[in-house]
Amino acid sequence: MKLDIYADVLCPWCYIGKRRLTAALARHPRRDGIEITWRAYELAPGENRTPGPTAAQAMAGWWGEQAQSRIDRIRSLGAAEGLELNLHLARPVNTFDAHRLVKLAAAHGRAEEMMELLLHAYHTDGHNVADAQVLQRLGGEAGLDTGQVRALLDGDDYAAEVHADRRRAAQHGVTGVPSLVIDGRPPVPGVQSVADLRQLLRNDLTDAPITPHRPA
Repeated sequence: MKLDIYADVLCPWCYIGKRRLTAALARHPRRDGIEITWRAYELAPGENRTPGPTAAQAMAGWWGEQAQSRIDRIRSLGAAEGLELNLHLARPVNTFDAHRLVKLAAAHGRAEEMMELLLHAYHTDGHNVADAQVLQRLGGEAGLDTGQVRALLDGDDYAAEVHADRRRAAQHGVTGVPSLVIDGRPPVPGVQSVADLRQLLRNDLTDAPITPHRPA
C-alpha cells in the first residue's frame, strides 16, 4: 500500500491527524508493507519568513466571535492526543524550506521524525520554522547531518520536489490538509477517529471501496 500524506507545518489539524494516524498504523497487520510519503502542501506560500501575528490572532480575524470556541476545540482535541497546541504562540510563516527539509529527511528515512519535530516546534514551542538556524537545529535533532542541512538551506535542493507535490495534489483533487491518498485513489480527510483510520487502512486487505469521512 502506498500512503501519501498531504500536510503543512502550519496546520494544527495535521498534528492531530498525524498522532491519530500513528496510533492507527501501530496495529495494522501489514504495517511494514505500507509505504508512507509526506507530501508538501503549502497553506500560505506567500507568507513572510518573519513571524507576524499569532495563529490565534489570525483566527480571530477569520472567524470573529466564533474564534475562541474554535480555538478551544482545536486545543481540546489536541490535548486528547497528548498534544499542546499553543495557538497564541504559533506565528504563521513561509514553510517552503521546512518542506524541503522534510524531503531531505525522507531521503535518509527520517521524514516521520522530521515532521514530528517541525510540528512540535511550531505548534507547541512557537518557534519560527522559516528560520535557518531553527531548521538546522531541528534537522540535527532528527538525525540528519548538519552540514547537509546547511547546504540545503543555502541552495535550492528539493525545491522542484516541493512544487511537484502541489501539482500532484491538484491532480489527485486534494484541496486541503491533512489529506490522505491511498494507492492513488481519491483523497480522504486525514483527521478521523483512530477506529475509522484503522478501518480505512484495512480496506486494502479486502479491496473494499474507500468511503470519505468527515473530520472528527
